[in-house]
Amino acid sequence: MTVQIVIDGGADVPSSFIEKHDIKVVPLNLHFGEEEYKTGVDLDLPEFYRKLKAADELPRSSSPSPNDFYEAFKAVPSDVPILNLALTQGLSSTYEHAEMGKKMLLEEEPDRTIAVINTKTASCGVALLADDAVKRINEGMAFPDLVAHMEERLEKATTLFVLKTLENVIKGGRLDRVKGAIAKTLNIKLLMKGTEEVGDIDVTEKVRGSKKAVRRLVEQIGEYTSDFENKTIAISHCNDEENAKALLERIQSTYPFTSSIITEMGPLISTYSGEGGLVVAFYKD
Repeated sequence: MTVQIVIDGGADVPSSFIEKHDIKVVPLNLHFGEEEYKTGVDLDLPEFYRKLKAADELPRSSSPSPNDFYEAFKAVPSDVPILNLALTQGLSSTYEHAEMGKKMLLEEEPDRTIAVINTKTASCGVALLADDAVKRINEGMAFPDLVAHMEERLEKATTLFVLKTLENVIKGGRLDRVKGAIAKTLNIKLLMKGTEEVGDIDVTEKVRGSKKAVRRLVEQIGEYTSDFENKTIAISHCNDEENAKALLERIQSTYPFTSSIITEMGPLISTYSGEGGLVVAFYKD
């Protein structure tokens, strides 16, 4: 491609898409006690799920270092512009470290062209943006116009979540154990949304029962958009492909999205969503 796209371990993008478009991935780090792993490099998903189930506490995550980004950027031919779609600044220091890595390389090679974008999203939200970027690149869009386009699109990107289990939310300290126990007893499911201002996550609704939660998730899409022409729906799941496909079928039977992306969550997002978690991303009107 005429532009090198770079993403990180907070993005859940289908491996086939990554390979087809030669996208570079800078892994994040997960720490199980004293053991440190790089997502997608020395920790695959089956091993991750095994370790997660055996752990009393959630693994800690840490951003790639500025040097990790520096090395990734430097490996790109110097005449190829770089578009880095970074995990939301609202959840991680990944964006800041990518900016630092960019500055490190520009000090050595000032003629480089690098744009680091805070996507204000995560998981399949980044897949949605990467898909858009590839289409624009293939159309021959000039790099400055591409960057401006992506900045505009990320403001329209909407990311919604539904959790099947609250175990990981409780372990991660985002819901105290007493409230968590009550919610589990009542079969409460959380509907969440990536905030537009800073890209962190807010609980928007609490719904009783998985079926009602999924029904409400589908309804919410129609509250954000009524124009589906040339729009893509992206879905990511945590070790639950069957329900993800069922959700996609339900969405497509309700709304005429032009295309779709379905992918599995990587270790970072899975850590916080828990098995059965679902994320949908699309552009609002």
